Amino acid sequence: MRLRFTCIFLTFLTASGIGPLALRAATAGTSIGELDLPAGEQPIKISLTASSPELGNYVHNAFNAHGRFLIVATGAAWSLNFTEIAANQIRVEGRNASGAAVFSQTATGKGEKKAAWVNALYRAADLAVKATSNLNGFFASQLAFVSTHTGKTEVYTGDLFLTQVQQVTTDRASVLTPRWVPGRKELIFTSYKTGFPDIYLLDPGSLQLTQFVSFKGTNSGARYSPNGQQVAMVLSGEGPTEIYVSDAQGRGIARKTHSDTVKASPNWSPDSTQLIFAMQPGPQLYRIPVSGGTPQAVPSGFAYAAEPDWSRADPNKLAFTAGTKGSYQVAVLDLSGSTPAKIVSDKIAATEVNEPVWLADGRHLVCTAKSSNSRVLCLLDTVTHKATRLSRPEVVGECSQASVLNP
Repeated sequence: MRLRFTCIFLTFLTASGIGPLALRAATAGTSIGELDLPAGEQPIKISLTASSPELGNYVHNAFNAHGRFLIVATGAAWSLNFTEIAANQIRVEGRNASGAAVFSQTATGKGEKKAAWVNALYRAADLAVKATSNLNGFFASQLAFVSTHTGKTEVYTGDLFLTQVQQVTTDRASVLTPRWVPGRKELIFTSYKTGFPDIYLLDPGSLQLTQFVSFKGTNSGARYSPNGQQVAMVLSGEGPTEIYVSDAQGRGIARKTHSDTVKASPNWSPDSTQLIFAMQPGPQLYRIPVSGGTPQAVPSGFAYAAEPDWSRADPNKLAFTAGTKGSYQVAVLDLSGSTPAKIVSDKIAATEVNEPVWLADGRHLVCTAKSSNSRVLCLLDTVTHKATRLSRPEVVGECSQASVLNP
């Protein structure tokens, strides 16, 4: 018999109050707060040749949500035409303001039937973003997140705008922080399916679930390094919650921190050589080499700083949850030290905003906006502060704890 002791793991931000989830298409792109766009946004004109006008809604919603583009009828700097050429292929052609053809590219969607059709469109739109702005596209990203179906939290996956959603756990047990495994399209997360918080790996395609780590106490916060070779996690089997690192298979687990204070939310540097995490008192942010050493404080300018996410597109950018004016907001810190951290979620109409995760362009985040009667996922432009609601409680239930698989 495995010896366990019961413990209460202190998390800095707890998901709760999730409502029933209905698996049907959501209407994407609802603005929930924005600033005036700065000068220099790209005015674009969009046309579509496809078997269904539904694709037109998807592509318009995507570009409207971006913050870098303004859809116009005349005076466009770029005219983008999307053409459906197969059940899973979309061609995008771009003409400049003078009408000269500049690029033509074809995107092939992944998935089955409608999922591949929608994915092809978002991939084509990403190609257009890159060609017209030189920004990395993110419309074809995949989300994993926590919601509920039977009164217990479960893990779901879907496209960025949640037009296609799949429930991938059915354990009727609390789950926490699903995170994508780089290069493998698997998920790692904590589940209480045995009554204890253990870490599992899941293949969303086959729904095969494998226990990854199970020690006495709490096993949580698991996240793969960007290179896919190591896993950081929070374990409490030796007493206080500490940061540990294993290899990609959960072997060779080594303790990296040594103190009596509560720690949470380990996250990796883009080059997989450092860890950043939240630690009490405060909490505040600290980083440490993966090889070990004394944690170094990362000054945030806030009395409360937690849930860090390090941008892979821009190693100087760190998003985190900041405590400010009696609530929580998402802030972005320049790790080069040139500017103080700035709140970027101030235009979202919500009681609190937290759980930020970066998208592939290093400009946009997905975060959770919580109000008294709802919890929704939002797309947030850190430049303009424009926010777009990705999930609707009346359609896909209440959602939180998103993770992004970049295209």
